[in-house]
Amino acid sequence: MEPVLEGVKVVELAAWTFVPAAGAVLADWGADVIKIEHPETGDPQRGLISSGLVPGKDGVNHFIEQPNRGKRSIGVDVSHPDGLEVVYKLVEQADVFITNLLPGSRGRLGVDVDAIRARNPNIIYARGHGYGTKGEQADRGGFDLASFWARGAIGDALASGDGDYPPVQRPAFGDLFGGFAIASGIAGALFRRERTGKPSIVDVSLLGAAIWQLGPDIVAAGLFGSPVPRSNLEDMPNPVASFYRTADNRFIGLVLLQADRFWADLCERIGRPDLATDERYADAKNRFINRRDCIVELRKTFGSQPLKHWQEKLEGFDGVWDTFQNAREIHDDPQVKANGYLPEVTNENGNTFALAANPVQYDETPPTLRAAPGHGQHTDEILQELGFDWDKIIELKTSSAIL
Repeated sequence: MEPVLEGVKVVELAAWTFVPAAGAVLADWGADVIKIEHPETGDPQRGLISSGLVPGKDGVNHFIEQPNRGKRSIGVDVSHPDGLEVVYKLVEQADVFITNLLPGSRGRLGVDVDAIRARNPNIIYARGHGYGTKGEQADRGGFDLASFWARGAIGDALASGDGDYPPVQRPAFGDLFGGFAIASGIAGALFRRERTGKPSIVDVSLLGAAIWQLGPDIVAAGLFGSPVPRSNLEDMPNPVASFYRTADNRFIGLVLLQADRFWADLCERIGRPDLATDERYADAKNRFINRRDCIVELRKTFGSQPLKHWQEKLEGFDGVWDTFQNAREIHDDPQVKANGYLPEVTNENGNTFALAANPVQYDETPPTLRAAPGHGQHTDEILQELGFDWDKIIELKTSSAIL
């Protein structure tokens, strides 16, 4: 892929996944992203495997690799005066500064907007946070389980509605979406600065990201005064905009929004031409009136054969449908392979594995990814680029300002 952000320098002072995911996308697009990590602790996610909280394989930490691929890592203690000066030197040469530090920490450490722009007035300053920049909770920390999944109503929207516990959020579910939003905002800010010379402050919160993600539900709830009723699979208004279990306990999703256009062909393919001629199901109006019975018939039919049978029967069908896959099956999906959605990388230990590419491609070419850096892997290299000689680098190491 053509590196569309080649020549753009990004300084990232962030940990976990939300904001680092934005840096990963910018790196995918060709930016030089320098990740600042504490010399001793590094990004806290580096410790998840050694702590036993998540499994590791061959020493690969997927919680580090996915949101940090393609970056360079420098170990700097920002709270040390000499370390802060290193950050300022980086900022002077950068186009973008991104962080997830809370307002109090940014001010205390000397990396808030005013301090950073005192060293580089043209820099784009991007912040990721839990609850927005205004209001009583602007200083409150947030992870996606709290700010996105719980506060942003995503978990409630996907709950069963019977009083049972809401579904468990998948790891970094809101973080990755929010990080992509930050990267998109930065791309827009770079364009604005190119056209007008004006640098922007870019803000994305996990709460705001959830509201965007759940927009149709939230807008409708405002209009009608209550949450949108949950879909009941036994009573779907359009029986062929739903999903059905197969004999081997797999699922097929049908999305026939122009149902009458595809109904007869579907009935023929699934061996139920009688449904197409039955006056109770002959058209969308009658299928709505008799939807419960229609769903029973479709469930009975799809439940009579395994998934492979229905995949063969629906091959070439013009209506939209697909198979429910699991995460492991994605790796073997020929469409995923053809489009380069899971490019492989090899890390410094020689381990080769796939990472999820960001969903944007330029000129029909998937990005070429590089593995995430080791903790402080590029400290010496980056300092030399900034003009530090070896005597100064050793001095900084001795004082523990850098790794």
